[in-house]
Formats: sequence, structure tokens, C-alpha cells
Amino acid sequence: MPTPADSSTQAVAEAGPKAADFALDRNLLRQRFERAAATCDRADVLAREVARRMDERLDYIRVTPRRVLDLGCGTGADLPRLAERFPEATLIAADFAPSMVAQAHARVRPPASGGLLRRLLRSAPSAPPHFVADARTLPLARASLGLVWSNLMLPAVDDPLPVFREIHRCLEVDGLLMFSTLGPDTLRELRAALPAHRGDRVHRFIDMHDLGDALVQAGFTDPVMDMEMLTLTYAELDDLLEDLRTSGAANAAVGRPRGLSGRREWAEARAAYERLRRDGRLPASFEIIQGHAWKAAPKTTEDGRTIVRFQPRPSHR
Repeated sequence: MPTPADSSTQAVAEAGPKAADFALDRNLLRQRFERAAATCDRADVLAREVARRMDERLDYIRVTPRRVLDLGCGTGADLPRLAERFPEATLIAADFAPSMVAQAHARVRPPASGGLLRRLLRSAPSAPPHFVADARTLPLARASLGLVWSNLMLPAVDDPLPVFREIHRCLEVDGLLMFSTLGPDTLRELRAALPAHRGDRVHRFIDMHDLGDALVQAGFTDPVMDMEMLTLTYAELDDLLEDLRTSGAANAAVGRPRGLSGRREWAEARAAYERLRRDGRLPASFEIIQGHAWKAAPKTTEDGRTIVRFQPRPSHR
């Protein structure tokens, strides 16, 4: 299951007629992730596998960043992988849950000198290289990053567009955003088994094409995205539910049903899920969306004026 920074929650692109369906209780999310910091690594099989696949993609992408941000770092499980791939880069990690950042801070020793980070961070000179921040308002200077890595963080925001815009602001020209998230078919078995008449008990997840639209709106060029289904299996339904709780990934939608379902409803849900058992195991599907996009040189200034670039005429001798 995803780690707390990788919460199984729903993201929504541009505000639309059903935007309220995807609104998240940010305080509840933070509380759950704070509690889950001590337990989530027990349930991070999915996040580790997705990180491995993201890392494989970098084998085919030429990028040598000087500074790498792990956005939504959780307990920092991806930091050793990033440190191995980019040994010369300064690693920075951010999450909106303080307990997560504390765990991540211990995984990779911070640089001996804080001078670079003091220039990068807008906050006080003592600001650490691993910091607590909302992904929509990062305390980083414009064009200060070469790579932003974000593994299963996007489902924990209401709207990915402000996040993409903030990442775009912080990336230098030719900087790369690489991310993964969850698609609409995630936990489809659980969604179908639970009673629907009292409202959604499983978060919805944004479609890959809507994410692509948000990337373009944020200013990124030539986004590349793809989707694949991964299936985890469990001995019992309670094991899946425990993974969701342990990782902080239970439903945090503002419009979620309050209170528990009755004994009869739970019995019916368990029976419906039990009918999916194959070879002694119960399946749980996860639609994994991976994508990357580049920050190109701007074509207009911030006030809307067109930027015209002149190339020197080659000399002929």
C-alpha cells in the first residue's frame, strides 16, 4: 500500500461541476499521516514497486540535476534510490506531515554546509534540507530545481493544477517532473463490494487524460504518461483494510459517509468480496499512472509579452 505521503485519496483537475465530490479534509489527512509515520513502512509494498518502475524509466531519460526534490517524501524510502542514481545532486525532501519529514531526515545525512539551502529556501537561514510544506506553496526559489520526483503523492491533493504550477515555478528550464499516482480503477473491488446508497466509501481517482491536461495548463511541454494495472492479493479482507489504515490511506473525502455501516451491510460487503477469491487470495487492483514532463524555455513574460530569441547568424569564411 502507499505510504502516508502517497495516500489513496482523490485528486481533481480544474474545478468543475463535481469538484465538491473530490474535496479532501486536509486536517484529517494530516492527522492520519502523522499517526501513520510509525507504521506505514509495513504496508508500502505498492509504493516500493512503483518507485522501482519510476527509477527504471530514468534509465532512458538523460538528466543530470544539481538539485532533486522528493515531493511527498513520506518516510523518505525513495531517498536512498535517488542518492544512488544522482550521487552529485543535493537531495531535498518535503512532505506536509511533520512526522514523515522527521523520518525522512534520518535516512539521508544532510549536507555539511547549509549555504546552498539557505539560498534555495525562502525561510530562515536554519531551515533544514528536509522540510514540511504544502505542495501548492513550496518555500523554494524560482528555477532552483533540476528534478522533482513525486511517488504517489498526487492523490492526496484536491486539485493537481496548483501543484503542477508550483513545481513548474521551482524547476529550472529543461528541468524534469517525474511522478506516479493512482487512477480511477484503483480499489475497484472494494468500491463495488461496499454499499453505495450511503455514499462513496472509497475515494475517487483522477483520470490520466485529465492529469495530462493539467500539466499542459501548468506550462509543461510534451507530457508522457501511461497506465498499468497492478494487483495485490490478501488472505482476508481485513488485511486490506488494515493496510489502508496503517498507511493513512483511508477515505478522507469531505463528503464521505459518517459513522459505521450496520452489521448486515458489512456482512453483505464481505460476502461480495469473498466471491472474488481465487487460489485462496482476495485481489485488490491499483491503477498506476506514471508520467513525466519538461519545463521548456518560456515563450512569454509574466505580464504576457512575447519573448523573441535571436540566434547569431553563423559566420561564413
